Amino acid sequence: MTETALGWLALARGALDRVGERRRDDAWLAGRWADPRSRVLVIDRGKVPIRPEPALVLIAPEQAPEGERYLLGVDTDDVAYFAVSAPLPAIEGTEPSSLRAAGALLSDRDAGLLTQAVALQNWHDTHTHCPRCGALTTPASAGHTRICTVDGSEHFPRTDPAVIMLVHDSERILLARSANWPPRRVSILAGFVEAGESLEQAVAREVREEVGIAVGDCRYLGSQPWPLPRSLMLGFFAHAEDGQELKVDGEEIKSARWYSREELRAATETGEVLLPGRVSIARQLIERWYGGELPGDW
Repeated sequence: MTETALGWLALARGALDRVGERRRDDAWLAGRWADPRSRVLVIDRGKVPIRPEPALVLIAPEQAPEGERYLLGVDTDDVAYFAVSAPLPAIEGTEPSSLRAAGALLSDRDAGLLTQAVALQNWHDTHTHCPRCGALTTPASAGHTRICTVDGSEHFPRTDPAVIMLVHDSERILLARSANWPPRRVSILAGFVEAGESLEQAVAREVREEVGIAVGDCRYLGSQPWPLPRSLMLGFFAHAEDGQELKVDGEEIKSARWYSREELRAATETGEVLLPGRVSIARQLIERWYGGELPGDW
């Protein structure tokens, strides 16, 4: 079964069956690595080689450098795809690029491959030791788990759920600037889900903590992986009653203000505000509320 493509979310796309049942099948994995039709994406600290189209550069297994190997999936033509964590090969006509820079421009297949490869590499790079005893761990299950070399415990990639919410009243949208952002850069509100908390509770809490207003009518729109390093962004629209006074916390949020559609269009056209890039779910939520594309980005 192939992954569902959510075209309006750049990193929630994919065209492969992840074949989870094959990750422990050593004979099958060896056979696919020996198959010249199989394709490999080399990834180095989140960067991959990309052609100008843009498109990922995928090579045959025999051309791949040594490194940690991750099974990414199989396409409808039964071609297997792997990622290898290693220094990038020198390939004429390519340049290194990142998920943040290229994710929104790639095809469904390539966006899915890159998102999964970045997520797995980030996790492997930061979880080299067992959280139980501190011993070294080694990759297993075709790169989808790690095993402690002392107590044998198995550890899986970590994903942190985070809510991201477009707060609006009857006619306006709320945009805010983080305390550590440069002037003009704005976005919608977001925050991590706390232990024992529902998504809707997290939305209401984060809005109240950051800008001091109450929201209701929390409507889920969609989710997008954000493996920078390991989040899953869960997008919502949240309605705020008119007339509430904004009280920014001054720590996470430096400033916030309401924009009508006309004010938002004018502010983006003049460069008064810079919106998040198109790869982000924040940008997609803003443009869905606005009803079309807006100019400019970070």
